[in-house]
Amino acid sequence: MAPPDLPRPTEDELIARYFAPLAGAGGLSLRDDAALLTPSPGHDLVLTTDAVVAGVHYFPDDPASSIACKALGVNLSDLAAKGAEPRGFLLTLALSDEWDEPWLAEFCTGLSEAAALASCPLLGGDTVRAAGATLVGITALGEVPAGTMVRRGAAKAGDRLLVSGTIGDAALGLKLRQKPAASWGGTLSFPARTALVDRYLHPQARLALAPALRAHARAAMDVSDGLVGDLAKMMRAADLSAEVEIEAVPLSEAARAALAAGARLDTALTGGDDYEILCAADPAQVPALREAALKAGVPLTEIGTVTEGGAPPVFRAADGTARSFRSGSFSHF
Repeated sequence: MAPPDLPRPTEDELIARYFAPLAGAGGLSLRDDAALLTPSPGHDLVLTTDAVVAGVHYFPDDPASSIACKALGVNLSDLAAKGAEPRGFLLTLALSDEWDEPWLAEFCTGLSEAAALASCPLLGGDTVRAAGATLVGITALGEVPAGTMVRRGAAKAGDRLLVSGTIGDAALGLKLRQKPAASWGGTLSFPARTALVDRYLHPQARLALAPALRAHARAAMDVSDGLVGDLAKMMRAADLSAEVEIEAVPLSEAARAALAAGARLDTALTGGDDYEILCAADPAQVPALREAALKAGVPLTEIGTVTEGGAPPVFRAADGTARSFRSGSFSHF
């Protein structure tokens, strides 16, 4: 972003120029003090909120469109894990002193594209000056047929654990973004490097899985802070434990190439930013769940089993030994 010495629009002009075009009907053209949203008959509202901060969740020089995609995507991922369909979102944008109009225009282009792809229009929000780093806060609203939200802590002993897509790409992409000349990164092909960094920059919420999760999963959450740590959170919520076969965890070709070049498996399993879906299902429901997921274009892979007890989940190597991890997941504090 350029120095703040160029003329800038006022807050009202900024809203009218950049954000009003993104507003859905419930946003009332962003000319009122609040939005108006009527749930579909027979549905419950599902609400979630997350913020991304420059220097914490993204690099200040990341493309503005990518920052917008991530800010909305991390919230849509939470809705997907609950089996919810998006209805709209509220935006709080706290801009640092370095912002300029080209940056904001690119940000809004990315936000508009991500919102349109998810059928999740802007409903309202607030734009303020930040005393420090830029912060993008989003509250996303979705809905499910009444009583069908898929909860985090509803797993039962004997349930099978499944995960969508592939694990570890974004964490490995972050490592490449932090140190482009990292020893293992230097041996990767350009397509592999691009694929990993893209997973970090552009999380893809698994919204297509929502109906399958509602119909067949017992519990679910998104993998935002690392598979190891997030599975532990799910099991704590259910007062249970789990066993996972490490070799069963799905990895992309790019991730496998990175591991073969010297990247650490711990990074892939604990690094976060996957935004895949981790779910538990009755074994009798697994075939139907996987078939529905495949039809939705998002494959699910079985990786383990929910077990009795309150011990942390066990991740077993191919020889049956339990693998320990120095840190299970990302933590702010």
